[in-house]
Amino acid sequence: MSNVIHISATTKEGRYKELIPQVKSLLNDESDTLANMANFCAVLRELPGFFWVGFYLIKNNELVLGPFQGPVACTRIQKGKGVCGTAWKKNQCVIVEDVARFPGHIACSSLSKSEIVIPVYTSHHEMCGVLDIDSELPAHFDKTDEQYLKELLSFIKF
Repeated sequence: MSNVIHISATTKEGRYKELIPQVKSLLNDESDTLANMANFCAVLRELPGFFWVGFYLIKNNELVLGPFQGPVACTRIQKGKGVCGTAWKKNQCVIVEDVARFPGHIACSSLSKSEIVIPVYTSHHEMCGVLDIDSELPAHFDKTDEQYLKELLSFIKF
């Protein structure tokens, strides 16, 4: 399998639809979760407007930085703190159009303008972390991103 990801669609939904079979193929033959998380981040970082892509994993009752692509990030986040901690506490996706207006936003980078955080679950339906994606563009994420990112996440076995 080629490790080159091809994205040619001009619409958000079109790009995700192109990625689905490519990500599935890339991750399907690898059993190591950490390796798959790393490649997953690398693939998503290729999408327009995806400034930072990474995982935070629940360890000892805090979110700890996992595989990511982008600038240096915050290492640990408490439950209920920032967008990631809020998604963890609420056990739901959080989409923020303007991070400057999110109470308690943790600014790992001043370049981040909008964010989406999606809970990640084990095969036993237990929350084990979050997928965090930042954009340098305001209001970059929406329900389309949530839908397709959840589908893409299903290819990683946590």
